[in-house]
Amino acid sequence: MDLFVIANVLVMLVLFGLLYKMQRDHVKFTRRVFIALGLGVAYGAILQWLYGSGSAVVQSSIEYFDIAGRGYVQLLRMIIVPLVMVSIISAILKLKDGESLGKISVLTIGILLATVAIAGLIGLFVAQIFGLTAEGLVQGGREAERAAALLANEGRAEGISIAKTLVEIIPANPFLDMTGARDTSIISVVIFSAFIGVAALGVNKKQPELTAKFDSFMQVAYAIVMRIVTLVLRLTPYGVLALMTKVLASSNFADILSLFNFVAASYVALALMFSVHLLLVFLVGGNPITYLKKVWPVLTFAFTSRSSAATIPLNIQTQTRQLGVSDGVANFAASFGATIGQNGCAGIYPAMLVVMVAPMIGLDVMSLSFIATLIAVIVVGSFGVAGVGGGATFAALIVFSALGLPNEAIALIGLLISIEPLIDMGRTALNVNGAITSGFVTSRLLGQTDMDVFNSKQDLELDMESVS
Repeated sequence: MDLFVIANVLVMLVLFGLLYKMQRDHVKFTRRVFIALGLGVAYGAILQWLYGSGSAVVQSSIEYFDIAGRGYVQLLRMIIVPLVMVSIISAILKLKDGESLGKISVLTIGILLATVAIAGLIGLFVAQIFGLTAEGLVQGGREAERAAALLANEGRAEGISIAKTLVEIIPANPFLDMTGARDTSIISVVIFSAFIGVAALGVNKKQPELTAKFDSFMQVAYAIVMRIVTLVLRLTPYGVLALMTKVLASSNFADILSLFNFVAASYVALALMFSVHLLLVFLVGGNPITYLKKVWPVLTFAFTSRSSAATIPLNIQTQTRQLGVSDGVANFAASFGATIGQNGCAGIYPAMLVVMVAPMIGLDVMSLSFIATLIAVIVVGSFGVAGVGGGATFAALIVFSALGLPNEAIALIGLLISIEPLIDMGRTALNVNGAITSGFVTSRLLGQTDMDVFNSKQDLELDMESVS
C-alpha cells in the first residue's frame, strides 16, 4: 500500500476516533451527524486539493473509506426487507379491517404520483428559465464511455406502459424480491406483506386464538428487527463522514464549474419542489418550520448516502416518532416512496434533460400537448425507479425512449457524469422528503396523526438516546 494512502486512512481513523469520543461524552446524535458531515466536506476538499480527483492515491484511499461508507449503506439495505415486512404486517393487524388499508394505499400512492407530476412541471419551467441547452457541451473520455453504456442498456427502458408496470410490481416470487433482485422488489415485498396481514385478519374471524399467537410472534419479530435497526443506526456519523469525504474527494471542480448553470438550475428546482412539500404540510394543519426541524436529520443522511432505499428505516422512525404518523401509513409511505413517485430522480431530472434536447430536433417543449405527454410519461416512468444510485438515469432513459428522442439525446446523460454525484445528493433528499410528506398528509387526511407528538419539542437525538 502506498505511504500516502496509509496516511490518508490513518487520518480517517483519527476522525472516527474523534466521533467515538463524542459518543462516549454523550454529544447529541444529530450534532454528531452534522459534525461528521462537516468533517467529511473538509477532509474530502483537502484530499481533492492535495492529489486531484483522478489520482491513484485518492482512488485507493476511497476503496478503504468505502469499508465504512458503503459498508454502512449495505447494513441499512440488509434490514430494509425484514423491517418493511414486520412493520406492515404488524400495522395491518392493528387496523382490524381491510377498508383502512385500501384508503392508506390509495392516498399514499396518489400523493406520490401527484407530487412527481408537479416536480416534472417545475423541472421543465426552471430549465426554460435558465435557458439550459445541450449545445456546446464537450464530451470527454469518461463521458463517452458512460454514453456508450447507456445506449447499450437502452432496451431496458423500451416498451414501458401502465399495464406492464402494474404487472411488474405483482410478486410472482416473493422470495426472489426479498433479495432485491428487481427494481420493483420493495413494492412487491410490500404487496406480499399486505397479503399476509390481510390473510391474518381473515383467519382472526374464524380462529382468533391462532391469530393471537401470530400477533404475539409479530410483536417479538418487530421488537428484534427494531433493535437491529438501532444497532445499525449507531454507525450513522461514521458512515456520513466516509460517504461525504468520498463525494468531495472524487468530484472534479473544473467540470462542476463548466456545468455550473445546470447545477444551479437543478438546485433551484429542488428548492421549489421542497417548498411545495412544505405547502402541503401547511395545508393539512402542520407547522412547516416544526416539520423541517423534525425531518432534517433523515434528510441529511439521504443527502450523503444518495440512497432512498437505505433511508427507509430512518424515514419510518422519523414519521412515527417525530411527526406522529401512524405505523401503517409511515411504513406504506416510506416503502412506496423509495420506488414510486420520486420527485427528484423521476420528476425534475428527466424533465430538465428533455428541455435541453427536445428543441434541437424541432419539438416545442412549451406546447400544451407536449407538456401533457411529458408529465404522463414521467408519472408512469416513476413506477419502479430504483431507490439506490442510478435510479435517475433509468428514469431519464424511460422518458427519452417513450418520447422517441434520438440516441444522441441519450448521450447527454453521459455528458453529465462529472456532476452527477453533486446533483444526486439533493435529488435523493427531495425523494425522501416526498415520501415523508406523503405519509404525513395521508395520516392527517385519515385523522391518524398524533399532533401532540408532532408539536413536541423533542427531536431525533432523544429518540436515539439508546444509540448516543
